[in-house]
Amino acid sequence: MVTKDLQKKIDRAIRLLQGIQNGYDGEIEVAYSGGKDSDVILQLAKEAGIRYRAIYRNTTIDPPGTIVHVGRMGAEILRPKETFFQLVAKKGFPNRFSRFCCEKLKEYKVMDKCIMGVRKSESSKRNERYNEPTECRFYGRKTEANHVEAIYPILDWTDNDVLAFVEDRHLTLAPVYYTSRGQIDVSKRLGCMCCPLATERKRILYFKDYPRMARAYLRAGQRFWNNHPDAKVRQRYDNVYEWFARDVFFPREKDWQKANVSLFGKPDWKDFLEREFGIDLTL
Repeated sequence: MVTKDLQKKIDRAIRLLQGIQNGYDGEIEVAYSGGKDSDVILQLAKEAGIRYRAIYRNTTIDPPGTIVHVGRMGAEILRPKETFFQLVAKKGFPNRFSRFCCEKLKEYKVMDKCIMGVRKSESSKRNERYNEPTECRFYGRKTEANHVEAIYPILDWTDNDVLAFVEDRHLTLAPVYYTSRGQIDVSKRLGCMCCPLATERKRILYFKDYPRMARAYLRAGQRFWNNHPDAKVRQRYDNVYEWFARDVFFPREKDWQKANVSLFGKPDWKDFLEREFGIDLTL
């Protein structure tokens, strides 16, 4: 049900989008990820009557069903020059401090003005980071060529607002948002599978749910290992299994040190991973 408070937010979002279009002859990008918030901003763009292009940046590791949903919603699909695992083979495993995958696959400029489904309620960091419905953003160096005017029409929307809007407009979401009973769960988020920015628990669960992702990670990591004999990881770890186990299961150094030392020597990390994921990980 759309409450009076939500209707005010909807009206404000539409006025914002129309104001951005006013006096601007070009099309405005809708940064479409296939997620619930992207579905909301796409619908708002339609209702605002602005000239837009919905653009999906294919990361090559989005959850199953995402591409089908993106196509159903009519978004353009931009495919990267290199897949995620090709990047891993060149640069190693990404982590919170080395987010090359985001830079190459998600965070790059396409159009001068871009509508994004950013919401403050998604996290405390976002609540602190975002304060205005529009801002200037740069992708890479601060040059005019990299400048984007970012627009956040649902910045102050809550999960309940999103759910009410989705239900009122009868929007169909990506498969990840539906429970086994077919109910919508807007607390879920659509992001890259096994993303290192996810919580430790969520990332491990992803690998357990999709164990072939673990195998693909290891194969790409092994290619990096073979082609970079002077890499620091080769000095620190005995093999790619040990490197991967450290990366996924032991983000804290003290936990890793405790797990990697015993009376019987180092654990067999290949065996450990195979037991955790229930899959043969022979490379």
